[in-house]
Amino acid sequence: MKPSIPKGMRDFSPAETLRRRYIFDTIKKVFELHGFMPIETPTMENLSTLLGKYGDEGDKLLFKVLNSGDFLSSLSTEDIQEGNSNKSALKISEKGLRYDLTVPFARYVVQHQSEITFPFKRYQIQPVWRADRPQKGRYREFYQCDVDVVGSNSLLNEVELVQIVAEVFAELGIFVVLKMNNRKILYGIAETIGHLDKMTDITVAIDKLEKIGLDAVKEELKEKGLDDTAISALQPILELSGTNDDKIASLRRVLAESPTGLLGVDEVETILGYCKSLGVAIDLELDLSLARGLNYYTGAIFEVKAKDYAIGSICGGGRYDDLTGIFGMKGVSGVGISFGADRIYDVLLNLDLFPKDQVEATSKVLFINFGGEDELVSLELMKKLRFSGVSCEIYPDAAKMKKQMDYANQTERESRVASVKQMETGQQWSVAFDVLDSIFEENFDKQ
Repeated sequence: MKPSIPKGMRDFSPAETLRRRYIFDTIKKVFELHGFMPIETPTMENLSTLLGKYGDEGDKLLFKVLNSGDFLSSLSTEDIQEGNSNKSALKISEKGLRYDLTVPFARYVVQHQSEITFPFKRYQIQPVWRADRPQKGRYREFYQCDVDVVGSNSLLNEVELVQIVAEVFAELGIFVVLKMNNRKILYGIAETIGHLDKMTDITVAIDKLEKIGLDAVKEELKEKGLDDTAISALQPILELSGTNDDKIASLRRVLAESPTGLLGVDEVETILGYCKSLGVAIDLELDLSLARGLNYYTGAIFEVKAKDYAIGSICGGGRYDDLTGIFGMKGVSGVGISFGADRIYDVLLNLDLFPKDQVEATSKVLFINFGGEDELVSLELMKKLRFSGVSCEIYPDAAKMKKQMDYANQTERESRVASVKQMETGQQWSVAFDVLDSIFEENFDKQ
């Protein structure tokens, strides 16, 4: 039987792995330029850490790891008949694969709070797992590249995240638009139309605006219990247009009676103002339909989309004022964003934006193996090249070569001159053994 892997999981070829490494290295370089430090958390977390943090739908997508040994012995007939899958899961599965990097990060901060200096700036590039239905662009195992600051309420952190987004995508050569909103504005909207009790329903519905359209959103809001008057009051807000300044001015009029909503407008205006003064090279757009599904966001929310390739969000995040509170550590605010490496990969691939040297073999030089004394000569030369930072290898077996190659080999060994051929251009030249390493540094390292 031919071996296979689970659906939603992938193997990566050398070329794919090199391209992915290019993405990770680019993102990591920008993170570290801004003073963020790396951490890693385990593949598995205690299931009690994960359950209840992502809502009912998220709980269903958690990969649960069965306890070792006779795990069924801890499960009674009553447990099965009760139909409470989460309660039963905790008895037979004490651990689960991490669903994202944010909840494990919150757990990390609480667990290691005595060792951490706040504000704490961390980044994390690791795989996560979700028991989702595999489809194009959606996998059960995928990487997230998260960067967060916790322990600070300053909006300078949001400004820095916008700078990071701009710098990462400039490095990758992807033209993007960064859409921004604020949950306080959404709160103010719900308050203004008299349905603060429907805050979650409203945000979930309007988050679908771009995908399903205004009429479908209005229908969903009606199903959630909003009356026609409230929906009519909401519609002009969702249809706000013009520049960011125009939208801000309109929001100040609409939310005049909502202190929380106005605070959200102030925060957006501050972030946009700093970014404009700093000349941050990115297209910034205030988008009131942006709500993002995760309820732990409390302030600024971000979403990044590629301009030249339709694939949905390739980066997103926001401010969360009490994420660590789920583990008993109250009042620690944070803000962060996550880069979707797999979608970024698809954008780079389809727009042919990967640098050519990211899909080529790691070796810059291949030594032809003629056997005998030449093997040792080649090994000595390779040692010298590697010491100079030039990657190289030798074909492991002495295969048959044409007569002129035998002659060239004899000439090179006796005169201590090598024939070097650049396979891309076909250019060939003779180089003395003594300067071979410097020639490669000059001609190959710059490519």
